[in-house]
Amino acid sequence: QVQLLESGGGLVQPGGSLRLSCAASGSIFSINTMGWYRQAPGKQRELVAAMTRGGTTNYADSVKGRFTISRDNGKNTVYLQMNSLKPEDTAVYYCKVAVLSTQPFGLSDYWGQGTQVTVSS
Repeated sequence: QVQLLESGGGLVQPGGSLRLSCAASGSIFSINTMGWYRQAPGKQRELVAAMTRGGTTNYADSVKGRFTISRDNGKNTVYLQMNSLKPEDTAVYYCKVAVLSTQPFGLSDYWGQGTQVTVSS
């Protein structure tokens, strides 16, 4: 079994910053791509940013230049630094991690529980 624990969401004023964290634990052999998604009310879940194990990144156009994804492979943790936040960034943010697990054996995607980010004055 693999567990993901997210933290770092909250309420912030426009122009402010937040840092999200997502730590994976459990029966992990290795981790491939780690990423962040978000879902606003009435909208589909969308990719925000992702990073491969080798460090290649991919960002949604709407967050380029404002958000930065990073990871600590030794801690099985992915981060999302969010700067210059806008009201339209308000959503529940989910991490997704591609894990090669040992119990059960195999490659699967795991999702975090979600953390609310609200940008409002």
